[in-house]
Amino acid sequence: MDPAFRQGAREGLRTVLPFSVGTLPWAIVTGLAMRSTGLSELESMGMSLLVYAATAQLGALPLIASGAPLWLIFLTGLVLNLRFLIFSASIAPAFHDRPWAQRLASSYLLTDSAFTLLSPRLLTAAAPQWRWGYYIAPAIYGWLLWHVGVLIGVFGADILPRDWSLEFMATIALMVMLVPMARTRPMLLAALAGGISAVLLRGLPLRLGLFAAIAIGIATGFAAEHWQTRGEEK
Repeated sequence: MDPAFRQGAREGLRTVLPFSVGTLPWAIVTGLAMRSTGLSELESMGMSLLVYAATAQLGALPLIASGAPLWLIFLTGLVLNLRFLIFSASIAPAFHDRPWAQRLASSYLLTDSAFTLLSPRLLTAAAPQWRWGYYIAPAIYGWLLWHVGVLIGVFGADILPRDWSLEFMATIALMVMLVPMARTRPMLLAALAGGISAVLLRGLPLRLGLFAAIAIGIATGFAAEHWQTRGEEK
């Protein structure tokens, strides 16, 4: 194994380990939610492996439970995962020299926390092997940790006490990821606009308020970045 790859892998794991404390309870909550919706153990694990996106899974589950049409379930997952297009485009230069199979694997393993925590050094490091190790080692670790938590939730749905309030830990995990991402003014404005809109529009049917809030947040972020760039050019 290339020494640069090993060094990158070690540094990547050191970067994400302190922030992975919220992953396990969040994964357990997702496993419990899938079983509560009526999915079997096999269906729940299959969905987790195929989708591997907690927000899309949790967003689609109420629609599955209510018997919503397949196109709406698919559209919900697509909209909730649109941010990964931006994430992928942002870190794509770090993988331009990797084989197609490795780029495909890296796209499947991309998560919010991996992008937030790893992208700054990924885009500035010069050694290709170091960059690959720095990303792939913590990405695989996160994948394994997530599915261990989902397994616990899926197969412990009838055993785990419901008064543990694990949902609160999942909220904390989201906040831990959100705070570093909102360090710039456009990102902060996008988060505020999307969050406030989601609360105000939560009464719309078919969860359309969520779609509208996502669109408002994205539009606000792009507009704020455009205005900021124009201001710096003047």
